[in-house]
Amino acid sequence: MAYENIKFVKLVTGDSVMGEYDEENSKIRNIALIQAIPSGSSMQIAVLPFGFPFEEEIGGEIDSKDIMYEYSSIPEELKNKYVEAKSNIKISQNMDGLQGFQGSGSGGNSGLIL
Repeated sequence: MAYENIKFVKLVTGDSVMGEYDEENSKIRNIALIQAIPSGSSMQIAVLPFGFPFEEEIGGEIDSKDIMYEYSSIPEELKNKYVEAKSNIKISQNMDGLQGFQGSGSGGNSGLIL
C-alpha cells in the first residue's frame, strides 16, 4: 500500500474515515472510522474498523460519490495509526538501539533481527 494513496475524508453520513483510494474504480477501500474522544482537557483519536463492533478487521469499500469532504493534509501520526490498525504491525519512528545481526560471514552486519 502506498502512503500517498491514503485519504482522510468526511462522508455524507458525517463519519470521518481513512482508507486507500482506488483511483481506477473511484472508491476508498479498507475503511477505518476515525473518532475524536474527549479525554479530560484534551482529545484522543480512535482508529476503528468501519463496521465496528460487528467487524474486527479494517476492510470494505465506499464509493467516492459518498464523500462530502476530503481533508487537505493528514498528520503523519494518524497515517501511521491507520497502517498499524490495518496491518497489526507497529510502526516505529525511531530505530535507536536496534543492531544488525553479528554473523560469522564476511559482511559483519548482514541483516537486522527484530
